[in-house]
Amino acid sequence: MLDYIIVGSGLAGISFAEIALKNDKSILVIDDRSQNSSRVAGGLYNPVILKRFSEVWKAEEQLVVMEEFYNNIEAKLQTKVNFKLPILRKFFSIEEQNNWFSASDKPLLAPFLSTKLTFKKYFGIDSPFDYGEVLHTGYVDTNLLLDKYQEYLIQNKLLLQESFDYSEIDIQDDYVQYKEHKAKNIIFAEGFGLHANPFFQDLPLDGTKGELLIIKAPKLDLDIIVNTSVFILPLGNDLFKVGATYNWKDKTDLPTEEGKAELVDRIKEIINCDFEIVSHFGGVRPTVRDRRPIIGTHNQYKRLHLLNGLGTRGVMLGPAMAKDLFDFIENKTALDPTIDINRFYKKRK
Repeated sequence: MLDYIIVGSGLAGISFAEIALKNDKSILVIDDRSQNSSRVAGGLYNPVILKRFSEVWKAEEQLVVMEEFYNNIEAKLQTKVNFKLPILRKFFSIEEQNNWFSASDKPLLAPFLSTKLTFKKYFGIDSPFDYGEVLHTGYVDTNLLLDKYQEYLIQNKLLLQESFDYSEIDIQDDYVQYKEHKAKNIIFAEGFGLHANPFFQDLPLDGTKGELLIIKAPKLDLDIIVNTSVFILPLGNDLFKVGATYNWKDKTDLPTEEGKAELVDRIKEIINCDFEIVSHFGGVRPTVRDRRPIIGTHNQYKRLHLLNGLGTRGVMLGPAMAKDLFDFIENKTALDPTIDINRFYKKRK
């Protein structure tokens, strides 16, 4: 009998898979690659919400878990996926500089915001008011990570590449049967695909569409990530990833002309050199209105568990949330009430 069947192999699914394997648990991952938000994600990790100058929830703890997780993954896959790069916030006024210094005085933000302005000039960007540097930042190449991890799963016969058929679940008191596979637990990590899941589809997972561009800008000289209304991330060979948009109404993965126009306008606010669009992507992030993940166990079926709602910060949240869910199932460690699925179940009683 397996310890876990894991449905989904995006950031949430592989985070749980890796933590389970590290703890000598047997797993089977089932995925048909119908969900692509992890693949088209920006991949940035940043402990500060720059729009509001507030700390990301439990950022310090997440960074510690994330660091160990990606170090282990890189060693296992023999592939570099975590790239540590400074994020510079471009200032557009003296007032923005002052807001930055005020924020850097806050105890929760002080470890993450440099108190020294960055004066360096980057060809292709006007920066008369300079930059502020966010510390402990970088990006994960999510496409490379997911491709390599799925190769690892396939090589070890741990991946079924097929659509999950919910009607094939037979739930017993001490195990769950799925087709010919028996497992102690099923972890659902389907992202926005949750809406097709009859066991959890009533949960308030909104979904927020995001669009990204890959641009080519030969005259843009960047070896860091610039973040203002959008981020610009250097990929090498004069290529840059730019994102992202937020659309709460459109729930499709299709890139739109509106999204492209919005990103182009924002790029032109930041850089002053020519660029061309190489690629345009769209995906629906699994988001929740209270901006917290949805983690835990079904209120009726105790063998069914959920790992979802990672939103825009899956790179940081995934490893920590997977660890929390694993500890909850295996060691009965209580979940933080703000992420526990029970926050929704209790409202229905």
